[in-house]
Amino acid sequence: MTSACLVCLAPAPDTGRYHVRCLRSLFGVPRLPALHVELAKLHTLALAMVGHTSLSGIQRKISLGLSVERTTLQVATEGGLYILKPQAQTFPSLPENEHVTMRIAACAGLVIPRCGLVALEDGTLAYVARRFDRTDSGAKRLQEDFCQLAVRSPKDKYQGSAELCARLVLRYASEPLVESARLFRLLVFTWWTGNGDMHLKNFSLLRGDDGLQRLSPAYDLLCTRLVIPEDLLALSISGNKKNVTRRQWMELAQACQLLPRAAERVMREVGGALEEALALIERSALPAAMQRDYAALLADRAPVLLGG
Repeated sequence: MTSACLVCLAPAPDTGRYHVRCLRSLFGVPRLPALHVELAKLHTLALAMVGHTSLSGIQRKISLGLSVERTTLQVATEGGLYILKPQAQTFPSLPENEHVTMRIAACAGLVIPRCGLVALEDGTLAYVARRFDRTDSGAKRLQEDFCQLAVRSPKDKYQGSAELCARLVLRYASEPLVESARLFRLLVFTWWTGNGDMHLKNFSLLRGDDGLQRLSPAYDLLCTRLVIPEDLLALSISGNKKNVTRRQWMELAQACQLLPRAAERVMREVGGALEEALALIERSALPAAMQRDYAALLADRAPVLLGG
């Protein structure tokens, strides 16, 4: 199998595992910055960040910044521009899973942050993403997740629905109908890729430099069914968390105030990314068995979106 760039997943150059253009896009430099971190030491590093960062979730997450000379990625307790997610003890290959899912998301028309995979000193791969809630100088941008917008406790992040998300976007987004269409695409994609962990805290509105409130780039996208085969959606769609029907998608589109033809177009575009998605999965760093399972899931669900 031809090796793939660990950023874009296109065939890698003969000179290494990254395209220069991909490194420039992710890190702003033509060479991969050094990362002197071992998986075994990450627990200690994470403890050092308690009280300094707002990163949350089950996966261990480390905030990183580039050194002044931009040659090294180093732990940053404040103002870090990158998030590093290493391998998890409970579930295998989560970094590889998230990376390929994010690349598929871009093919399906979603906005994603700059991201890729990097190797730790012990040889394990970790997922790294450029933070979109920070400016280049490290200043914070206003980001509010849907738990905050719904005035709910984080512990209630699974107590919601896709329709609640639609109401929040229609109420708080600066351009409600535009962002509602983006939300619909993200929800369709979440179901197509078997993601059972898109709870209320994994949707956010982000204030741009122009002052407008828009959906943030998509984040925490995973195929959870690769590690939890019978995993259900975190948020119901027309009361359903499993086999969402075409009729129920159209009911959600109505809640998003989308015209039927607009909803049909979104579903066709997401399902129409199947061929590109399968190619990305084949070139991904996922183990072969996971590649087969992921490809089968997407192929099985695409006809629902395509009207087949």
